[in-house]
Amino acid sequence: MATLESAGAEALARERLEHALAADELVLFCQPIRALAGAGYPMAEVLVRMRDEEKALLPPGEFLPVFEELGMMPQLDRWVLRHVLPHLRRGCRIPSFTINLSGQTLGDESFPGFVAAQLEASGVPPESLVFEFDEADLAAGMDRASAAATALQLAGCRILIDSFGATAHSLTHLKQLRVDLVKIDGSIVRKLLSANGARNILDAILRIARTLNIGVIGSCVEQQDVLLRLKALGVGYAAAISVDRRRQHPEQARDLLAGAALDHELEDLDLARAQALQRGRDHLIYQKNRAHGVHAAPAARRLLSPFAAKRCPAIPDYR
Repeated sequence: MATLESAGAEALARERLEHALAADELVLFCQPIRALAGAGYPMAEVLVRMRDEEKALLPPGEFLPVFEELGMMPQLDRWVLRHVLPHLRRGCRIPSFTINLSGQTLGDESFPGFVAAQLEASGVPPESLVFEFDEADLAAGMDRASAAATALQLAGCRILIDSFGATAHSLTHLKQLRVDLVKIDGSIVRKLLSANGARNILDAILRIARTLNIGVIGSCVEQQDVLLRLKALGVGYAAAISVDRRRQHPEQARDLLAGAALDHELEDLDLARAQALQRGRDHLIYQKNRAHGVHAAPAARRLLSPFAAKRCPAIPDYR
């Protein structure tokens, strides 16, 4: 694992991230998830970005690894939840949001209680929240994931497994963990039209999902033909990176959110126009690097500004 090179660099990075959380220098975007049987967007995935000192948006690979290395992901996940709930409370055409939880947060026994308290204070229906567990985190600690899932479901929330199907143990996870939704790994979806293996994996997932009454989401849908195939196979939802870009994303996202955009920054959704496809790919790159134990980012040194990068060693690049 790549690490911050000195105690001084770690202290400065921690100070920078704590300031970003306290000053709300993070920005929330959403990626609508489309219903394939019928119309509309029953849910959307919440994506977080951070502003650097020049107010430019940093992709996740440039700040999430630093949060992880410093053990600050539970603080970030709490920040996201606190800022999502007000928008759900005000009302939104997208009725549910999915929130990614880190492995660190899954191990935080106080987090489900925090969620329950926030839901009670906000008055938001708990079924409006869907918490995403990455499959890599299940492999690293099923016991803690199962405990977290049970506690969150007792609070009325739903559970989703992200990157599903990426490992040989995926179907085993469904026997060990009661979930409401699975999101098919992008590597399977992209090969759906060209590789028999990908189709066989998806068929197996769909058979078990029907038996267990689990909703299935196709992720990283980049072609209309793939979207149509997913629909024909009975996949219920699609998280499309670019298929809807010409019609609904991002031009109609403002209308979909009906004035309840995530953070006031999102009301100016043309910020995302040129970055819509890249945001999805940034997320995938981050997940891939995370699965391979890569925990530092090439531009992470920007997080140390305005503490003057020259005052501390640079954070190593990806290797």
